[in-house]
Amino acid sequence: MRKPPAIREPAHVPLAHVLRGGVTEGVHYGSVVALAADGSVEFQVGDIEAAFYPHSALKPLQTVGMLRAGLELDSELLALSAASHSGEDRHVAGALRILATAGLGEDDLRNPPDLPYDPVLRDEWLSEGRSASRLAQNCSGKHAAMLVTTQLLGWSVEDYLDPWHPLQQELAETVEDLTGQSIARVTVDGCGAPLFSVSLRGLAQALSRIASAAEDSAEGRVAAAMREHPKMVAGERRDVSRLMCSIPGLLAKDGFEAVQVVALPDGRAIGVKIADGSDRARMPVTAAALAAIGISPSLLAEFAYAPVLAGGGAVGGLRVTGELAARAAAAATPT
Repeated sequence: MRKPPAIREPAHVPLAHVLRGGVTEGVHYGSVVALAADGSVEFQVGDIEAAFYPHSALKPLQTVGMLRAGLELDSELLALSAASHSGEDRHVAGALRILATAGLGEDDLRNPPDLPYDPVLRDEWLSEGRSASRLAQNCSGKHAAMLVTTQLLGWSVEDYLDPWHPLQQELAETVEDLTGQSIARVTVDGCGAPLFSVSLRGLAQALSRIASAAEDSAEGRVAAAMREHPKMVAGERRDVSRLMCSIPGLLAKDGFEAVQVVALPDGRAIGVKIADGSDRARMPVTAAALAAIGISPSLLAEFAYAPVLAGGGAVGGLRVTGELAARAAAAATPT
């Protein structure tokens, strides 16, 4: 196992320009890593070894850890355990189904109440006078699975979010195993669960291992669940779910502060971190990185562009720049 990544200011580089009326109005900095099928670094842009927090991009790893500990759920609910869901009816009902397998309910959850993540659903809830709910909060599937795993193993339920709780220690060990490196630091994520700091390279390596794992392994079961139920992983209108539907076999997971990781069944993987946390740059940069490793631009067209809107129309957009743009263009040029 490698040492923990260094805690330092990351050496991010320009990844995308924000163009308005032909003028560069802003620049999104960040870092990208692309792994080959054998796990080696095919290319990197920026700083892929500094410690950072993947946020919800860790959920597939945590779900693997719960399976290793003895959790048993059907594939739809496994996908929800690895999800940052939109708060659709299927997501809320699925979280309740997970809890019911251990005779638990919403009151046992310790994630914060929230409105649905999907803005359309959020507006609907508000117009109907509905209040925030722990089940609607986007991490409820993970929390429900954590509670069920905890109860299954006879551990205390009330403090399942404590970093020193046996469950969280098990999950930390799984994160270290899959990333191949020690955790640099532990803090608290927005949902209240422990958040582990790894490197961008380590995160990509972990999803690569999950995507390419044997079907009967814990990793393989999580991969199969996410592939079978991409709309449980995010939602009907979410780019993560659409990307998984567009590219056969692809696994994709996003995280707060503009983190994205994707992996293919052959082990190739991409990790993206946008420095300023802006979500609008996350998917165009990811699409460019996928193009750079040979994914057909026709499969990536809807993800490769983010418009700048004004006065009821588009007046510009995001354009990937620098080495990443050059690699994507070279890969798309016939030889």
